[in-house]
Formats: sequence, structure tokens, C-alpha cells
Amino acid sequence: MNAEPDKTSPGETPTPDRLLHTGSEGDFSPEDLVLASGRDVNPKNLAWAERRMAEKGRASMDELLP
Repeated sequence: MNAEPDKTSPGETPTPDRLLHTGSEGDFSPEDLVLASGRDVNPKNLAWAERRMAEKGRASMDELLP
């Protein structure tokens, strides 16, 4: 048997969505974009991120993050 209760304990609430989701509200770098895409940071991927940021601006990050 599992000793842990199935329900959230009183006083514990789920984390609000505004704290879970991230987007392009702030500044981000090509390195941030590479990492958000799940790729390794290397010159080829940094060049890809720079091109993508130049083409799509903030949308380049919004497309990758919730």
C-alpha cells in the first residue's frame, strides 16, 4: 500500500500557470534559444538561432516554449 495520500494536503495548492509558463517576455539570447530547442550549444546551432531570431523576433522563442 502507498502511505502517501492521493489528494493534495490542506494548505497545498497547485502552482499557478503564470509561474509555470515562460515565453519571450524578457530578453533572450541565441544561446537561450538553442537550449530551449533542446539542441547542443555549438557554433552551428548558435548561427541557426541568430538567423531564427532575425527572421521571427520574439516569436522564435514563443514557438518553442508554452
